[in-house]
Amino acid sequence: MKNIILIGFMGVGKGSVAREVIKHSNYIAIDTDDLVESMTNKKIKAIFEDEGESYFRELEKNLSTWLENSVSDTLISTGGGFYKVKNLKKIGIVVLLDSPFDAIIKRIKEHPNAAKKLKKRPLLQDLKKAKELYRQRRPEYLELADIVIDVTDKSALNCSKELLKKVKKYA
Repeated sequence: MKNIILIGFMGVGKGSVAREVIKHSNYIAIDTDDLVESMTNKKIKAIFEDEGESYFRELEKNLSTWLENSVSDTLISTGGGFYKVKNLKKIGIVVLLDSPFDAIIKRIKEHPNAAKKLKKRPLLQDLKKAKELYRQRRPEYLELADIVIDVTDKSALNCSKELLKKVKKYA
């Protein structure tokens, strides 16, 4: 088994799909945002507010080196901008969870904890800017992805089954 790296825009459902994958496979799962929070003992929002985005991206870069050298047979959910680390392809199979911007926002707003989910994502505070960021990132996501899963209007379970089926080709 190789590592599976989930990339995609914030709120697309990487964590939800990861939870389903581990229920139906031998993978364990980790989340890069959770690891950064553990490393710094700070929430992502606080890191952005106190030190800025460039500091956060440096933490992600350091984390990517550790993942490449120390982690195997793991499903790695990433933050929306983690895909920019230079060694992404060396860490594992890159799987893009893809959906239109409006569908992502709708998904977040329909979640029972919608207010909390929006609040914890500093780059989603201004939806106009977030949509522009999505437009910038999506072609880059597509270029990096070994596998693309369209998650629009699909359950996390169905997405996880599709992902596991497609990943078998890389085993």
